[in-house]
Amino acid sequence: MKSNQSQVAEPANRSETPDAAIAMLDAEGTVVGWTRAAEQLVGYSAREVVGRPAAHVLPSAEDALKARALADQCRVQGGWSGTQTVRHRDGHTLTLTLRGSLLWGENESLRWLVSVTDIGALSSGTMNGLLRESLLTHAPIGIVIRDPQLRCMWVNDAMELHDGIPRDRRFGCRLKDSLPGFEAEALEVVMRQVLESGTTMVHEYRAWPPTDRRREHVFSASFFCLQDADGEPLGVCSMSVDVTGNRRARERLAILSEASTRIGSTLDVMQTGQELADLTVPLLADHALVDLVESVPFALESSARIGTGNGRPPALRRAGLASVELGILELPWAREELIHVHPASPFADVLRTGRSHRVPVLDMDTHLGPWVHHDPARAQKVRDSGIHSLMVVPIRARRCVLGLAVFGRSEEPKPFQEDDLLLAEELVTRAALCLDNALQYARERAAALTLQRDLLPHRVRGGAALEVASRYVPADMDHGVGGDWFDVIELSGARVALVVGDVVGHGINAAATMGRLRTAVRTLADLDLPPDELLAHLDDTVRRLNDENGVDDEDPDQVPAVVGATCLYAVYDPVTRRCAMARAGHPPPAIIDPQGHVAFPDMPAGAPLGLGLGVLGFESVELELPEGSVLAFYTDGLVESRDDDLDVGMNRLGAALAQSDRSLEDLCSEVVETLPARTHSDDVTLLLARTRALQPARVASWDLPNEPTAVRTARHLAARQLSAWGMEHLEATVELIVSELVTNAIRYGGGQVRLRLIQHQVLTCEVSDTSTSHPRPRHPSTLDENGRGLFLIAHLSRRWGSRSASDGKVVWAEQDLLSTAAAR
Repeated sequence: MKSNQSQVAEPANRSETPDAAIAMLDAEGTVVGWTRAAEQLVGYSAREVVGRPAAHVLPSAEDALKARALADQCRVQGGWSGTQTVRHRDGHTLTLTLRGSLLWGENESLRWLVSVTDIGALSSGTMNGLLRESLLTHAPIGIVIRDPQLRCMWVNDAMELHDGIPRDRRFGCRLKDSLPGFEAEALEVVMRQVLESGTTMVHEYRAWPPTDRRREHVFSASFFCLQDADGEPLGVCSMSVDVTGNRRARERLAILSEASTRIGSTLDVMQTGQELADLTVPLLADHALVDLVESVPFALESSARIGTGNGRPPALRRAGLASVELGILELPWAREELIHVHPASPFADVLRTGRSHRVPVLDMDTHLGPWVHHDPARAQKVRDSGIHSLMVVPIRARRCVLGLAVFGRSEEPKPFQEDDLLLAEELVTRAALCLDNALQYARERAAALTLQRDLLPHRVRGGAALEVASRYVPADMDHGVGGDWFDVIELSGARVALVVGDVVGHGINAAATMGRLRTAVRTLADLDLPPDELLAHLDDTVRRLNDENGVDDEDPDQVPAVVGATCLYAVYDPVTRRCAMARAGHPPPAIIDPQGHVAFPDMPAGAPLGLGLGVLGFESVELELPEGSVLAFYTDGLVESRDDDLDVGMNRLGAALAQSDRSLEDLCSEVVETLPARTHSDDVTLLLARTRALQPARVASWDLPNEPTAVRTARHLAARQLSAWGMEHLEATVELIVSELVTNAIRYGGGQVRLRLIQHQVLTCEVSDTSTSHPRPRHPSTLDENGRGLFLIAHLSRRWGSRSASDGKVVWAEQDLLSTAAAR
């Protein structure tokens, strides 16, 4: 059936599609219409958005200013498309592709229709509607907004190109009034269904537009229901596009669909560049080159910022190269080679401006003249390749140019058209997002890895008690650095504490939390607490960290970060050869006796840290270890995997540790090499410790009566033992320390007093009594007769302290063995 503007035919197709994320804004940027898909995408309902400025969903004031600048650009150019960061209702941000279209109403009033696409969330199942729309961003898209009575209220200029009806003749009219015929009736039926159900629908129809009446055109119209502030239908939006070249469009959609799986398969930026080149040949071009700014492969900020380049363009490194026949092309550069761009070439212009450059018919001397004269040998190779059409597309992200994608045709006789450039830009945009994500991840991972390595001990020493060795292997690039940590802490009395822990999660937050917990363990270890008590205090620390990270009063919708961790803590005494240990949800240690027999001791698992169970959640066990035994502490990344049961990993570890006759460094390497060849999703930490025993001749102890005469006896016994050890240079200092410690034990303690001297890397003097109160130093005044004993001990000793014992407490002080210590 014909009208005086255009002729339509029977309906071609009708189908439902996923809802489109669309918002309608007035001239001031206030949201006046909303869709269900927009709510699903950003989390805000129509009631929360309609009537409020669109800047409400922008994450910061800076982004709001950028949005206002884009709105001004839209008014000048009649529309805009690009990427924008939008805040989801739960607080996280989304990087979305937006397109703004200018709509006209009666009396020259204005509205804006904003279509939003989350490229990263697109799947092949949603390609049909949304990517077609994205592909044709710069093609004439006719947009009409109708009220619930289907009367035209708003329209854009492109709609007149479809049916030849001026916009002034549309306002207030229904479709069947301005375009009578069966097709108009069918389209109105579809629009009523959309208003009633809220479901987005697509309807294809054929018509003869006024610009090309000799040829039938196929149009695809998408209909969306706009909602008001109460969620009620405000009207129906129709967006129609000429899809006459449907086969060509479908080919492009297929390319975009394939791009979703072939570009960005890894976080390797060089591999992403090659994937882009491989995808486009021969689907789009005969030859493709992808060059990245030299700093990009090293995860550094790109030096090429749009609109700021005023000097020599940055050097590029070839990341991708593809051709229909590499042997024929004889490309003048090789992959990963450094490329220097001539300042007067179109490549430099693209780097500087961030705008694409298309040369439908290439003339080397005209279009690439400066480069031809600068490098004639390579220019001749390009000329010999037969490339007759060229496109140069910038790889852009965050107002920076990350590189260039160059496409050429030699076998395909048809030159590049405008829609070819649109498709190339779409593909390059997808690659740019992947590259930007990879760069951000690489920078965060490098920062987390640096932080973690700075927080982990650079050297571990077990003193006279243990020989130690360690290994740390970070997780693969896909999963990020975790929160593993380990430590070896020298305690009083030649004892040594061993600790291994694992913070839940990955990234810089896990690494920072690991540092806080490692510091907390060291502080608690200085208090000489038993393992179960130390874990109880550490559990309270984690719980308080969770309280600090609780719900923010200023942003109650933000999900708080929950800290969780596991830990294994042990204390080994080389004098008694006993090891006390406790764990908080951590894998048990492996113990290898001198004969190479491996055992995993049966000890309470304990609760993971952060549950607030206190001492009841943890229980210590104590084992006597033969000299030369090996303790293996590790994190779950060493024994757990997605493909194997835990028992498989434990058996693999046990088999590797059975070779305990090797050096600990070699044994660490052997254990790590048993890991599966595939990349691992969690950090791997291994701490090995071989026990030593102090010979009885290096330990002397005496029981003293609780009476004043014991002080003189203690001094005499200590001096005689030092003389036997050849440490006469320490006699005067140690006699003073012993005198003060024994005097305090007799004066403030109770029961029997015990004096013990231990010769190891330092000389330790210990005095124990039955009192449970610990000494506390104070600063006496000039006239005080007492209170200077601990001050004197602190001045004379290397360090001093006290710890609880099963029958009281122990006060200790250490002296350096070197003769220079006596000078103090």
